[in-house]
Amino acid sequence: MSAATTLTRRPRGRFGDRLLHAYTWLIIVWLSSPIAVMILFGFNDKKSKSNTSWQGFTLRWYQQLFDISDLTTALKNSLTVAVASTLITVVIGTMLGLALGRHRFRGRGVTNFLVFAAISTPELVMGASLLSLFVSANLPRDALTIIIAHVLFSLSFVTVTVRARVITLDPSLEEAARDLGATAWGTFRQVTLPAVLPGVLSGGMLAFALSIDDYVVTSFVNGSTVTFPLWIIGSVKTGIPPQVNVMGTLIFGIGVLIAVANAVAARRRRT
Repeated sequence: MSAATTLTRRPRGRFGDRLLHAYTWLIIVWLSSPIAVMILFGFNDKKSKSNTSWQGFTLRWYQQLFDISDLTTALKNSLTVAVASTLITVVIGTMLGLALGRHRFRGRGVTNFLVFAAISTPELVMGASLLSLFVSANLPRDALTIIIAHVLFSLSFVTVTVRARVITLDPSLEEAARDLGATAWGTFRQVTLPAVLPGVLSGGMLAFALSIDDYVVTSFVNGSTVTFPLWIIGSVKTGIPPQVNVMGTLIFGIGVLIAVANAVAARRRRT
């Protein structure tokens, strides 16, 4: 009876597995389709202002990548803001993640609450509150206020990532280093930092990605500074040039290469 039941259930299980695999690949294709369209239309030999219909293959947009000066300036602004905010966020977020994951202190629960509250805060609310803060402080809105805003909304993500890594560490490794005569700085540099480095790198990549494509918060605090997402939204009415697709493709490709390199390095560390 049990054998018959097993035989009758196996086809259903195989059918369910195939259905689940097909559904998974369908979701992957659906999520990847906008990226594929962006890459494809970077090679579109368009003849009009709009870049919405395929008109032929060309590589000239890669050759004319920096011909639109305003777009190039906007991309430079986004990269500058993203790099600066990521560096600041990684330093502060790493220290905060180490403190929350390793030490007990007064206000630790409140700090944890504020960290997760910042993640769940809608960007519209955060942008409006930061605008009110900068106006009240008579702080001119420019690239500096954008960097401050990006640090504030990405800090929680780095903190949570590093904290999750710190919780899994064995404290006896640091104790052994100190017993062998290592200083506090030497223990941190040779034991703690290499152990939490995967979390730091993951948090840094997340902070960079959040910064370079942010539109909502940036639109509140940018002043006259135009970033890459702001320029794209502003050009929708007149037609988005193919150079935007090319820049987006290059940014996506660099991100994929960094992620792959990080995964390969992590696998080598485990072996």
